[in-house]
Amino acid sequence: MIRFFVAPQDVGADSIKLNSEDFEHIRSLRLAPDELFIVCDGENNDYTCSLGERNERFVVRIVEQKKVLNEPLITSTIYAAYSKGDRLDYTVQKAVELGVYNVILYESKRCVSVPNNIPKRIERLQRIAKEAAKQCGRGIIPKVTDIGKLNDAVVDSIGQSDLTLFCYEDEEKQHIKDLLEFHFSQENKDNKIMSVSIITGPEGGFEPSEAELAKSKGTHIVSLGKRVLRSETAPIVALTALMYHTDNL
Repeated sequence: MIRFFVAPQDVGADSIKLNSEDFEHIRSLRLAPDELFIVCDGENNDYTCSLGERNERFVVRIVEQKKVLNEPLITSTIYAAYSKGDRLDYTVQKAVELGVYNVILYESKRCVSVPNNIPKRIERLQRIAKEAAKQCGRGIIPKVTDIGKLNDAVVDSIGQSDLTLFCYEDEEKQHIKDLLEFHFSQENKDNKIMSVSIITGPEGGFEPSEAELAKSKGTHIVSLGKRVLRSETAPIVALTALMYHTDNL
């Protein structure tokens, strides 16, 4: 069923006000007055709606309200380094489909490309996040933001999450699978970890000094396996592992 997002304040007792773009999209589909579609308020509430007989401009009628039940039970944030081309487009789209809560971008020493106009780049990625959230039936639209340098990302991740994973291609001792099994196994099911941050690097990888910085701040340095992953692939692999080990796939 086709899906739209609105702000919570646009939801009334028996009707919802859409923006002009979404309303014209509905009109272009030539829906009959009783054909149904979904409007979500971005706060895990879904409203089954129809145009209704009165067909008032920008206003649709609420038929049914229900809670969105497919949001992950764990809050995940990806900290991804800037990369060239459309690689971040892929990362944001697939991370949203998998259930990420936030995507935060940063600059590290080996970044090949950092956009000249960061707000414009963020705006584009936020649109991608919104479209992905519509497509996969999310109850929220994950936020895409910029935080500055790697040190800022590390400090923020430690402060915002119960567990921070720093994905480092040269790590040889601790695999992400083993760490997640330890924290989220049945034997450790009473753990209090409800939020996890994942930090991944740029095309050129992390410098050893950056990994040492992350370790000194309290992150868990982990490997994603024997093969070196592309910058757009690593966040998705790590997030998939997290969702699998927390029963959120």
